[in-house]
Amino acid sequence: MTRFARTRIVAVAVGAAAAVGLALTGCSSDTPNTTDTAAISLQDSWVKAADSGVTAMFGTIVNDSDDAVTLTSVTTTVSPRVELHETAPDGTGAMKMRQKDGGVTVAAHDSYELAPGGDHIMLFDLPAPVQAGADVTFTFEFADGATTEFTSQVRDFTGAREDYGTHGESHDG
Repeated sequence: MTRFARTRIVAVAVGAAAAVGLALTGCSSDTPNTTDTAAISLQDSWVKAADSGVTAMFGTIVNDSDDAVTLTSVTTTVSPRVELHETAPDGTGAMKMRQKDGGVTVAAHDSYELAPGGDHIMLFDLPAPVQAGADVTFTFEFADGATTEFTSQVRDFTGAREDYGTHGESHDG
């Protein structure tokens, strides 16, 4: 074997080893999922019954972990569009419901309330009625990509007289 052939074999072997090393490095992450989903719970959750249009989910997100977590999105099979909403002043002195930018952060060993007339999870464009007594499963996704599922029961509710609008755009509370 010539010196050129040996050099080429060594170069190919070194290149292959480097490629494998890079591939394995690409499989690992410098920012692993840190949300301890086992320490996150959704307590006293429920969904307001609705025949069509929009509705909302309420409850208390509890974070029993040692780190703050940020809920960035929620999905469910009963609605093609789900948003995290807050109730905030609209500049005229009235309160308005709107999508919450950046998600919902729950501090370590703390909770975050979702309530009628307050912050909530909004379900838009219901393709079918959401009827009292049914269960709805939600998937919560956190800022680091971790996910967990919760189930909420649908209830009749006429309480806070919130107006969720009919078109799923902005809506006043």
